[in-house]
Parts: sequence; structure tokens; C-alpha cells
Amino acid sequence: MKPTASFLSVASVISLLPTAKALVGSSWTVTNVPSTGLTDITFPPTIVEADHISGYYFAQQFGFVNSADVGYTGLQPRPNQNGKPVLHGVHRPRGCGNTTTDSNCAAGADGGPGVSCSVEWNGVYGRTYDLEVKRNGSSVWADVTHARIHIGSYTLPAGVGGIQSSQAGFVEWYPWNGGEPPNHCARLPYQKTLFGHPYTTRLGSVGTESLAYEYGDCVGQVAFKTEKLLIGAPIPAFGTHIEWMYAA
Repeated sequence: MKPTASFLSVASVISLLPTAKALVGSSWTVTNVPSTGLTDITFPPTIVEADHISGYYFAQQFGFVNSADVGYTGLQPRPNQNGKPVLHGVHRPRGCGNTTTDSNCAAGADGGPGVSCSVEWNGVYGRTYDLEVKRNGSSVWADVTHARIHIGSYTLPAGVGGIQSSQAGFVEWYPWNGGEPPNHCARLPYQKTLFGHPYTTRLGSVGTESLAYEYGDCVGQVAFKTEKLLIGAPIPAFGTHIEWMYAA
């Protein structure tokens, strides 16, 4: 269920990601989730400020009932093309048995089993993007003033259920996951991001995003700030709908 008013968790940093770990973390939960899991969930992030270069990844993780594997999805800035900003949408379910025939996707995830899906478009910084995970095909999007952008689709192994009620989000600087240069905590560009409350179409289920926090070996060494902002309905006030689908 989409909330009519909400707090957004805001995280801004001047820092760098620890090796293979995110610099900023948060957590999310959804109430009143059945034992079989949710059939859909939507994450509404906003990249308020970030350099138009490759490096940052603003992501949310999610898990499935009857599976120990975790997937994640999010947005990455890219260099401008023809004078216009570019955003890169990512969806990556990890685990054995995931398959895909989608042209936006390929086998493998983070050097192991899984599926990796991505797409790029002329994005808008400061705009809220709805990142939807939905089971069994296309969903209906009521906001006809904005585009629907398909990231990818895939099939989960038999017996895997719906989306679990909680997981975590993160901000990372992925180019340095394999190794950090000297004085790395002082090298990361400034960014400011809003992580909105997740929501679902299930009636009576309400999502909550926690306050962001820093972790890793740069804690206390960077200009980290986090706060909650009250915004009105609807959430998001504007945006492009981005989707990926899965089926069991």
C-alpha cells in the first residue's frame, strides 16, 4: 500500500567505499506480509546530487521466501551523452537456478550464479524513480505522464516464494571494491540521495525505510550527514516507473 505522507531518509557523504562493502547502509520493512511473501514491492530513490560519472551505486536489496539468496536493484550515474544526463538501472538476483531469456539480461551475478539485468536512459537528477519488482508479468502503471522503462525479467527456481518483508539498502563506490587507493576516504565525490519508504499494492501493508548510517573503514573520517524529511502525498510526486519482473 502506498503511503499518503512519509519521511524520506537522506544520506550525503564525502567519502569512499570500503573494499567489497557499501559506505552507507539503511534497512527497510513492510508490515502485514503473508507467509508466502509479497507479489510486488516498489523502491522510490531520488539522486538529488551526484557527479555525472560512473562510480556510485544507490541500491536496495530484497529476498524471496524459501531462498537464502538476496537480489538487489538500484540506480547508477553515468557520464553525459550528447550533453544530456544518463542513468543506469540495475537489477541483479543472485543464486543458482535463476534463468532468463530477456535481451536486457545475462547469466551470472557478481562473479557467481544468478542473473544480471540493466538498461540506460536519459535520466533526470532530482527526480524520484519508482523501482518495481513484480511477480508474473507486466503491471499496470497509472501515471501516464511518465515513461515505463523495462530493466529485465527472469525465472526463479521452482518452490521459491514471494518477496520477503525486510532487507537492507546501501550506497557504494563500486570501482574500488577490488582495492582502495591511498587516502581513499578523502577521495569520494559528494552525493546526496533520498531513499523513500518502499510500498506495495497489497492492502494493509505499509513500508518503512530506516535512517541511513555509515559503516566500514571510513566511519568518522568523512562529512557524513543523514536526516529524515517529511513530504506530502503522493509519493513520489513525480517520476518515471522502472520495472523488472520475475516468475517462479
